[in-house]
Amino acid sequence: MALRIVTADERLSRAANKTTVALFGPTGVGKTTQLRTLPAEETICIDLEAGLKSVQDWRGDSIPVRRFDDAIDIACLVGGVNPAADPNGFFSEAHYRHLAAAHPDLVRLLAAKSIVFLDSITDLTRQAMAWAKTRPEAFSEKTGKPDTRGAYGLMAREVIGLLKHLQHAPGKTVIMVGILERVTDDFGKVSWQPQMEGGKAARELPGIVDQVVSMSLFAREGEGAWRHDPERGTERRLVCRAGNAFGLPAKDRSGRLDETEPPDLRALLHKINAQPARA
Repeated sequence: MALRIVTADERLSRAANKTTVALFGPTGVGKTTQLRTLPAEETICIDLEAGLKSVQDWRGDSIPVRRFDDAIDIACLVGGVNPAADPNGFFSEAHYRHLAAAHPDLVRLLAAKSIVFLDSITDLTRQAMAWAKTRPEAFSEKTGKPDTRGAYGLMAREVIGLLKHLQHAPGKTVIMVGILERVTDDFGKVSWQPQMEGGKAARELPGIVDQVVSMSLFAREGEGAWRHDPERGTERRLVCRAGNAFGLPAKDRSGRLDETEPPDLRALLHKINAQPARA
């Protein structure tokens, strides 16, 4: 068992080098265009939805992914070996060695990137569900007929496992983009929630990442005040704190963000990772 003490200086250094962010927003609000705020030479976009038309002039590298199997392989190359993985399973040493031998150019490319932009986790869950429906767990052992509950359970486990593996990627800041969906209940109450296949992955995601940020449209209301107006608002803002006045999903584990921040991921990351002054 390889146990070791992590000193305060090491911990601070690691905290400054990486973070994990879930960025949610309604369709069309401009989530993908946040790529333009990130350093192109340091960023790799994992494109799961063929959605880079809005940033076709962005100078960074991207990897198109259309199958969940490929998403698993990319996550393995980004995050490396999970020492707790099943020796014959995903993210094991055997899995990583096989991929590294088959794709040496991709290994070198990913090693040079410090930011991974996953666009989007909404499409990731859709790909995962299509994959899960083909697996033995998605069929009844007694009748051989499709088992929807089994497929959803497998999808959730594998998606959560992939996202956790990315969370642990050494030296990588991982930004996971997803659609924010407006939901109205039977009593007319409006809430906002991540749009993902099934409920388990959406419920567990906030506990996996360091930061949950919602992007939406706002209108100015008096000096320094903002009103959430997703239909007619003209200014985009990032909502960063839990219990915010707008009822949008958010979490700030760093404790350094305001309730809302300008729509600039590079500036947001700098604020999150700023080194505290030494006493």
